[in-house]
Amino acid sequence: MTPEGRSAARKRAARAMDGATILLIVLLIVQIWLLMASVESWLAGHRGVALPAALMSGALFCGCVGLVMLAHRAGRTARTPGTGGAPPPSS
Repeated sequence: MTPEGRSAARKRAARAMDGATILLIVLLIVQIWLLMASVESWLAGHRGVALPAALMSGALFCGCVGLVMLAHRAGRTARTPGTGGAPPPSS
């Protein structure tokens, strides 16, 4: 791969990391808000809120895990030359 191609791949990976980080922050803020709202509802006596809130929190957690895996894969691809294979042996 040419140096220009590696530079472009690194820029794409950096953009993917930035986007994943921003989405991760938004998802975590929503998850904290959901926790606060569901605990407040639970303490107010609305017991039917707990299960849907727990399911939504689990879905948000899965989304966060998926974003972390995406960011990790994008970073790993940008560091290795070629198409994501193992780096060439050094002499």
